Amino acid sequence: MTGRNQTTLSEFLLLGLPIESEHRNPFYVLFLAMYVTTVLGNLLIIVLICLDPHLHTPMYLFLSNLSFSDLCFSSVTMPKLLQNMQSQDLSISYAGCLTQIYFFMLFGDLEDFLLVAMAYDRYVAICFPLHYTTIMSPRLCLFLVVLPWVLTTFHALLHTLLMARLHFCADNVITHFFCDLSALMKLSCSDTRVNELVIFIMVGLVIVIPFLLIIMSYARIVSSILKVPSVRGICKAFSTCGSHLTVVSLFYGSVIGLYLCPSSNHSTVKETVMAMMYAVVTPMLNPFIYSLRNRDMKGALGRVFCRKKAPFSL
Repeated sequence: MTGRNQTTLSEFLLLGLPIESEHRNPFYVLFLAMYVTTVLGNLLIIVLICLDPHLHTPMYLFLSNLSFSDLCFSSVTMPKLLQNMQSQDLSISYAGCLTQIYFFMLFGDLEDFLLVAMAYDRYVAICFPLHYTTIMSPRLCLFLVVLPWVLTTFHALLHTLLMARLHFCADNVITHFFCDLSALMKLSCSDTRVNELVIFIMVGLVIVIPFLLIIMSYARIVSSILKVPSVRGICKAFSTCGSHLTVVSLFYGSVIGLYLCPSSNHSTVKETVMAMMYAVVTPMLNPFIYSLRNRDMKGALGRVFCRKKAPFSL
């Protein structure tokens, strides 16, 4: 653009959440409690899976990686949000903003792919129980863990490099609690059509396709369950998949509502709330969903920390 100064900004200002000053301290305590719960809950799951041999199965291999992803995903945004809520300095450096974008994309996409791996694991366990150990071999499990890390690393790097090529003018105020791609592109003086095209294409590859794969897996699971004449078998199958379906609903419900709907339909407050749902609330709820609804995790907790013999249930 001509007639406008294109400068390389050294920092941005994160406006954070639209909270009145008199309500800031109660919300600070709330978000601090949520973050501490996220860290401790996901660390507990990782420790239990590592220490209890009964949990050394494909399902819990994926769950431990999901817990690590949730822990890191929340840590990308929450410490800075908490710092800004107690400080008058709302700035984040340009390099810090790009770093936050990279790791936000990395761990957000990683959770996306891990949910697909977990859906496939449940599909094989329910639809092909006699061949489960053969299909879910150690080599395939390793592949289903390593591949998401490789794909998300390059995907996050792609968006970070595309963002680094943009120029920014005088306006450096980000109306969000973290460095969101769409919020940053609105501040750019450069042509963002390439960025928007890549986001549109990658959203289809990274969000829509995995979501459809999960839907297909559970459609097959439901079809298989309905063929089971035993009511007990049906209840057990739905109980096994219930926790995963809850996480999928929370994560994809907020992500699809935010990124796959026209931005003009959402106010800044609604966009912030939906971002909080998948970036903060979902990582916090995952430990409760997988531990409170899972007898294996309860048994592992008893064996590891209470040193009591607890029954192991499939």
